[in-house]
Amino acid sequence: MEVIPAIDLLGGKCVRLYQGDYAQSQVFNDNPVDVARQWEEEGATRIHIVDLDGAKTGEPVNLNAIASIAAAVSVPIEVGGGLRSCDRVRELFALGVRWAILGTVAVEQPDLVETLCTEFPSQIIVGIDARNGKVATRGWLETSEVDAKTLATQMEDRGAAAIIYTDIHRDGTLTGPNLDALRELCQTISIPVIASGGVSSITDLLSLLALEPQGVIGAIVGRALYTGDISLGEAVRAVGQGRLQDIPPDLGFSSFA
Repeated sequence: MEVIPAIDLLGGKCVRLYQGDYAQSQVFNDNPVDVARQWEEEGATRIHIVDLDGAKTGEPVNLNAIASIAAAVSVPIEVGGGLRSCDRVRELFALGVRWAILGTVAVEQPDLVETLCTEFPSQIIVGIDARNGKVATRGWLETSEVDAKTLATQMEDRGAAAIIYTDIHRDGTLTGPNLDALRELCQTISIPVIASGGVSSITDLLSLLALEPQGVIGAIVGRALYTGDISLGEAVRAVGQGRLQDIPPDLGFSSFA
């Protein structure tokens, strides 16, 4: 299973939110490039980036920071946040980003997801952020009536390469991942699932590792890395970096898209 460190960008700085609340943000580093380099040095094989400003406004905002990170590290990066048009996704790939994470448009413009999956096969990941089983959109500021498992099935049919599943109530809380929800999701779809939200310890990662045979091939870790509750190097050694033969071609592996 792959351990994926997260960098959340707000005003060009590396921050963490609590349960997706913009009013409860904590700045961990003014220079996200330094953070990305640190994660690479500690063994990251991919970096997860969320443009929080973009998720809120509907247009990518932190493109300069994203471009700087892409240029500074050799590991691939995936980015979500405000990607709601073909042009914005193409612009992101032009910066050197490997995977684009789509969230809000999966609910509001499913045909656009299918178009992008066709244009960029194996490079489109759908982020499903759930609050009590219902999908949240627009930077988690709105909650739809769409069921998370139903949306996952629809996005698999549209060509999504993977699903990043975030339990909003667990995000930034260090209370552990929602294993039951992840297990149910894996029983619903056949494409890979990335877990996000609540990971607080190596024990949590080992619990997720037990779900790898069911389809959980990665875990995004945020706050626990910044607080020191988890050492990325130790986490990588503890759970390995995935059974690569089970991952679709070119798809290595929240979301807030």
